[in-house]
Amino acid sequence: MPAAQNQIKELEEKARFTRRLIIQMIAKAGSGHPGGSLSATDLITALFFSVLKHDPKNPKWPDRDRFHMSKGHCCPLWYAVLAESGYFPQETLMTLRELGSLLQGHPDRRTPGVEVSSGSLGQGLSVALGMSLASKIDKKDYRVYVLLGDGETQEGNIWEAAMACSHYKCSNICAILDYNGFQIDGSTRDVMNLEPVADKWKAFGWYTLGIDGHNMRQILDAYDQAKSVKDKPVIIIARTVKGKGVSFMENTVDFHGRAPTKEETERALEELA
Repeated sequence: MPAAQNQIKELEEKARFTRRLIIQMIAKAGSGHPGGSLSATDLITALFFSVLKHDPKNPKWPDRDRFHMSKGHCCPLWYAVLAESGYFPQETLMTLRELGSLLQGHPDRRTPGVEVSSGSLGQGLSVALGMSLASKIDKKDYRVYVLLGDGETQEGNIWEAAMACSHYKCSNICAILDYNGFQIDGSTRDVMNLEPVADKWKAFGWYTLGIDGHNMRQILDAYDQAKSVKDKPVIIIARTVKGKGVSFMENTVDFHGRAPTKEETERALEELA
């Protein structure tokens, strides 16, 4: 069913607020990864507040949908939507990367709502595969969502998992590729070109959907369409902008892993007001 306009507006506002939290958290910590967190914000906001079957009061609910962030360095985004969902108080966000905090620089299983620790790139699709196979064994009908970074899909483990997901007909897997075009060393085109990316996933037996990763209606429609695919895994290839929402961070590789200065933080929050 197509999303109503008021639902779109609510999610867009939620995404704007989430971007503010991301900037504030990373600025307070003095380190972190704003670029890729901001690029995936619309995708994950839509997922958590309109698609995902989950219960913040019961994080281990057996019938919950599973979500895994393979590009774990972008956890400020994950933490923000978890807090907004009610998994823990929002004030906890300002303890990002502090010693002993629930919110480490890469996701940790101690954090309510985090299924599996992550950070070593290239492993997340294998985690999703395991969750999917477990659902078959347990005769559960939950869905498995996994966020992939474009740079990490240069790694061989991703393609081994892609082949296995197709072989085992893991139709409850929906991978989301945050295709912002940059990784730590520069543009993905220069480091290790991914194109033709859609053709590669199709060749591995996946159903592919290409969208604008900042168009909330396209995002919701893609999630809805993914649920209708019954014989193969689905990947949503979302074209996004690194640092989306903050003009001086957009398409700037410097902000892949650098916290904003005090002045930059103020400018960013003004733009996101």
